[in-house]
Amino acid sequence: MCGIAGLLDLRRKYAPAELRAIGTRMADSLRHRGPDDQGVWIDPDSGLALGHARLAIIDLSLAGAQPMLSSCGRFVLSYNGEVYNAPELRAELEAKARKFRGHSDTEVMVEGFAVWGVRQTVERMIGMFAFAAWDRATRTLTLVRDRLGIKPLYWGHANGNLVFASELKTLKAVPGWQSEIDPDALSAFLRYGYVPAPMSIYRGIKKLTPGTLLECHIEGDIKHETYWSLADVAARGQASPLDVSDESAVEMLESLLGDAVRRCMIADVPLGVFLSGGIDSSTVAALLQANNPRPIRSFSIGFREPAYDEAAHAKQVAAHLGTEHTELYVTPAEAQAVIPKLQDIYDEPFADSSQIPTYLVSEMTRQHVTVALSGDGGDEVFAGYNRYGQGLALAKMIRTLPRPMRRAMASAMTAVTPGVWDSLSNALPRQMRPRLAGDKIHKLASVLPEDSIGFYRHLVTQWPEASLLVKGAAGPDESLYSNEVRRRFPDDVSWMQYLDTLTYLPDDILAKVDRASMAVALEVRVPFLDHRVVELSWRLPQRFKLRGATGKWLLRQIAHKYVPQALLERPKMGFGVPIDQWLRGPLKEWAGDILNSSSLSGTGLLDRTPIAEKWAQHQSGARNWQYFLWNVLMFEAWHVSSRTPNSRHQSLAVA
Repeated sequence: MCGIAGLLDLRRKYAPAELRAIGTRMADSLRHRGPDDQGVWIDPDSGLALGHARLAIIDLSLAGAQPMLSSCGRFVLSYNGEVYNAPELRAELEAKARKFRGHSDTEVMVEGFAVWGVRQTVERMIGMFAFAAWDRATRTLTLVRDRLGIKPLYWGHANGNLVFASELKTLKAVPGWQSEIDPDALSAFLRYGYVPAPMSIYRGIKKLTPGTLLECHIEGDIKHETYWSLADVAARGQASPLDVSDESAVEMLESLLGDAVRRCMIADVPLGVFLSGGIDSSTVAALLQANNPRPIRSFSIGFREPAYDEAAHAKQVAAHLGTEHTELYVTPAEAQAVIPKLQDIYDEPFADSSQIPTYLVSEMTRQHVTVALSGDGGDEVFAGYNRYGQGLALAKMIRTLPRPMRRAMASAMTAVTPGVWDSLSNALPRQMRPRLAGDKIHKLASVLPEDSIGFYRHLVTQWPEASLLVKGAAGPDESLYSNEVRRRFPDDVSWMQYLDTLTYLPDDILAKVDRASMAVALEVRVPFLDHRVVELSWRLPQRFKLRGATGKWLLRQIAHKYVPQALLERPKMGFGVPIDQWLRGPLKEWAGDILNSSSLSGTGLLDRTPIAEKWAQHQSGARNWQYFLWNVLMFEAWHVSSRTPNSRHQSLAVA
């Protein structure tokens, strides 16, 4: 795992020494992603600089250093990720007389380019990757991102250069870099809590979309190709579903997941697993332990607040599996102390508050291992989110009622404050008590009058009128929520899974894990997002994912073979922190200073009036606006940090 960066000087204005200096500065800015080595390769005649920051995982010797040239000298590669089937690809290449200096997957890739070409090599690869490859013969730069968007890659134009990098902050090393906030991207961020691809927060800079290959010739001509499409995978899967029994489906998935986990074990450094005690992480941990003769290392993080703590469940699962388990209980003060670091870690506005525990568990894990496996992707691939089962079942039942009656029910539900609903929920047994009951009831009220498309849009939207809040912003892109897209899927669950895998998974979940883990030079691998697993999932009829209101049915059958059902079956908790409480308590002064500032944002882009109204309502307890307020706060903190890179919000005081 590493950081990559570089530029193609389309005007050929830089002398060789300056070109190398720029590449060096870009690579140095990614040192946190790759502390083991930094390298730069330039082609002065073409105006190309490739930079690389290395986290050594496979082949720790200099034979694995990057940027790397193919043995024939034609291709140069700067690469971030892991190719899990590199041994098989290497054997094919050796049969074609390619010679290898070491045993890194990087060398397999660059030799593959020389034999098969870039696209054909990528189509053979199993793994996670973002890379830049330079063809010295055709003088063509190729940028590629993996199929599911596990690894990040930004690209765009700046001062006559085509630029690219693993993180946005790297672009500040390019001479003449001018950053301008894109109002549409800001509006989308406030709406969702992340900036959706292909946008970035800056005009002129984009995220390379998953499954995409971009070619840029020395003269600046750009060509996009899609080498893997989730839409095509979903269509093929639904056109030819597997006709198998329950037993055969369990055997088929367990075999493939086991292979995916075994491939993720390849490393020349210590390896472990994140363990929350839920279905996804427990399944990964169980399969990892089943393939190891000695106890594996497992890691979890806990909070003293019962509504947010999963560490006790993780500890029970670890004890049953026999792992060598490490847990860290975090105080509110320790969690809040992470907040000033967030703008350096997430160098684009990002507001999923689980970014805090994700960073903390990554920091703790890195003290023991260099690679960790994760259960991320299980919810999207196997229909695990509550909205797929309980939410849709409730929505279908409600839609049998006339719309006027649903509106009346919504009004009655929102007439009671979230705090009162929370108090009423305390009468339920603890195992049945939902976290943030009042907030969920108010959100349910907002979707009562909607059809299935409106239901989903409301659930994934944190501030529907965000475009009205940002001056100069256009309305949101609604193309994914069109009836045309919906008609491609036989049921609401498949459609929602498709949208979540296309948007929320890469732009929120995977971005969160990548930035948090790479901030401490920890590589995280996600076996559920092996593209073979994803493709199999789309061929499985929906009954294997959702039965009744219970999601991940097939995955649960595998998990229960290794871990007693009683240890796993509990309400879904997520990975959050009590932002709503903190904003009324220890973070109140810090947040209030930002939100009440007359120079809010300093950009002139935000309308202060609705922000002030929601801050007042949140403080009174009339509504829980934690997500909306956190989004605004994260943008404000990021904006200050982006203008003065070494600054912090010094006014943040933690209890």
